[in-house]
Amino acid sequence: MRECISSATPTEEMNGAGNLMDFLDEPFPDVGTYEDFHTIDWLREKSRDTDRHRKITSKSKESMWELIKGLLDAWSGWLVMLLIGLLSGTLAGVIDLAVDWMTDLKEGVCLSAFWYSHEQCCWTSNETTFADRDKCPQWQKWAELMTGYTEGAGVYVLNYFLYVLWALFFSFLAVSLVRVFAPYACGSGIPEIKTILSGFIIRGYLGKWTLLIKTVTLVLAVSSGLSLGKEGPLVHVACCCGNLFCSLFSKYSKNEGKRREVLSAAAAAGVSVAFGAPIGGVLFSLEEVSYYFPLKTLWRSFFAALVAAFTLRSINPFGNNRLVLFYVEYHTPWYMAELVPFILLGVFGGLWGTLFIRGNIAWCRRRKTTSLGKYPVLEVIAVTGITAILAFPNPYTRRSTSELISELFNDCGALESSQLCDYINNPNMTRPVDDIPDRPAGPGVYSALWQLTLALIFKIVITIFTFGMKIPSGLFIPSMAVGAIAGRIVGIAVEQMAYHHHDWIIFKNWCRPGADCVTPGLYAMVGAAACLGGVTRMTVSLVVIMFELTGGLEYIVPLMAAAVTSKWVADAFGKEGIYEAHIQLNGYPYLDQDEFTHRTLATDVMRPRRNEPPLSVLTQDSTTVEDVETLIKETDYNGFPVVVSRESERLIGFVQRRDLILAIKNARQKQDGVVSNSVVYFTEDAPQIPASNPQPLKLRRILNLSPFTVTDHTPMETVVDIFRKLGLRQCLVTRSGRLLGIITKKDVLRHMAQMMNQDPESIMFN
Repeated sequence: MRECISSATPTEEMNGAGNLMDFLDEPFPDVGTYEDFHTIDWLREKSRDTDRHRKITSKSKESMWELIKGLLDAWSGWLVMLLIGLLSGTLAGVIDLAVDWMTDLKEGVCLSAFWYSHEQCCWTSNETTFADRDKCPQWQKWAELMTGYTEGAGVYVLNYFLYVLWALFFSFLAVSLVRVFAPYACGSGIPEIKTILSGFIIRGYLGKWTLLIKTVTLVLAVSSGLSLGKEGPLVHVACCCGNLFCSLFSKYSKNEGKRREVLSAAAAAGVSVAFGAPIGGVLFSLEEVSYYFPLKTLWRSFFAALVAAFTLRSINPFGNNRLVLFYVEYHTPWYMAELVPFILLGVFGGLWGTLFIRGNIAWCRRRKTTSLGKYPVLEVIAVTGITAILAFPNPYTRRSTSELISELFNDCGALESSQLCDYINNPNMTRPVDDIPDRPAGPGVYSALWQLTLALIFKIVITIFTFGMKIPSGLFIPSMAVGAIAGRIVGIAVEQMAYHHHDWIIFKNWCRPGADCVTPGLYAMVGAAACLGGVTRMTVSLVVIMFELTGGLEYIVPLMAAAVTSKWVADAFGKEGIYEAHIQLNGYPYLDQDEFTHRTLATDVMRPRRNEPPLSVLTQDSTTVEDVETLIKETDYNGFPVVVSRESERLIGFVQRRDLILAIKNARQKQDGVVSNSVVYFTEDAPQIPASNPQPLKLRRILNLSPFTVTDHTPMETVVDIFRKLGLRQCLVTRSGRLLGIITKKDVLRHMAQMMNQDPESIMFN
């Protein structure tokens, strides 16, 4: 408390200023914070950080201790990145190992050590032969363990039944944990992360419980065999890690703008460990999720992604001493004529993306608007049951999606035992092992093609219904699987055409008989990129992720061609990717980067409209505490403009609702003489009031003296641009300094929806 001024002048005595205290000279808790489901004020956060930095710089000149504190503050950002990288890398490694083990647990168990997956179990066995490397006495399927038989109809049915039972158990456990402990742990998380990074507050979305439950249920959901991946949820997990470490440093915990810089870097670390693609992770954060991405955040994202990738590599979850599961080595270059099938795969990717987005959004909207949404557990159980029953008979859908993609990407070497490599060999072949010429397909390849075609139809349909259920569900791996299956089928078709018709003009120049011309695995890789691009509309980051994921640096041009084609085709049917579509479906206040081209003015959008009551305002020195409390009670606005008087309506500034509530509450508790009819004033000097009146309350410290204003004739194109680039919550509309109205972020979103012939109220978050 400030001491009372002893030598008060007669005027001060009349005003009661002798006892006056601007109690906000010493800030109290929660001023400048935001309520749940509100948007932050980026300009205010930036200004507060600049003030904090200025104070630290000036104090650092006073003593050695203050200098050390200043240096620690400067290095705290790098320390947070280090911690995020270490924790997200460790969690990703643990998730990978647990998924591997639990996926195999559906089929059998390792007798020598039950915590070993099938592959690890047979690695440790001395009785495994190279030809039967998937079979060893230590690994037994459930039916063999229970009945002692390895073959027969009864064995098949028992294995089938137990596979479905394990899948149902895992998915039931996942949905139950999400529902009871952390409802925010469901879904991909990327639409919400994008919204949070744009400045929206969703309390608890990045909390400790969400982190714990999302990590556990992600393992269960992926292991259940549902058509979903772990990549999107890993971005959410990494952002939860970022939020956790932000709370340890006041620099980030007390500034929502700075916190979002950390979360942008955490998103990069999430993609880095999801794909083993550190550079792709940084580009993904920049291209896909981040709203505000200064150069400093780019460096820190790079560091966090590096540490996360290094940590994952140290854990070595795939046992191949590589960061990625899909590492491939192709021995044949690609040829110009192959760009035609690559571009066709791009077209397929764009069409699949459009089909998926429309189908999934229609299903999710149905879930929201009908009684289907009331039974999330039942929905998950039903989809899991259908998935498991249809997946088991087909070997390509029974295995984990990651293993399927890995097999589809692989080139057929001399040591491959896959059905896809069942070619008819020339007995006179004397070439080196690495350069096997194109050969005619054997019966195994044709039977694999049928199974892959069925798997493709199954994946296309089931993924539409799986994404968006109340369990953690990523989209990257299922989309890549659809593309990889289509690509491998096209690759084999081109390969067989080149073999049987090498005299055709398109093959004559580059595919002579006996040469290794076509690599079907490359087509699978290009198809995967095309389908992922069609769904998410990523381009640059997608290509980088794909070549980091596979090590196929030589194949950037085919990947680029497919990614660009799929984006063009998908954009022809609708501009928004799956994440933007889900943001719109949930009504999150997110301003996308599309240009606003309509010729409307600020006066068309501002409130109040013609038939609405006048704008709720406060005057600078004639409003009482009771007036303010009544205004707060009767309205739900986030803030109020402050004017000189109701007659002149000359704008002074803007005050936030939450700050007003806290200020009055604290003043009543700590400042003597503040009663309901005390005058609230926002000026530097106290107003002229009789000495008999109660003590006035000075609230100038919570007043924003430089609110953003536009004139009533400012084009909405400019206003939208201002909101997007400065991250504003609201903007005041004036004419010659006189207040006319206000435009909030929600007003802008409603207007944009109206201009696109959508219902403006249906897109608002409730």
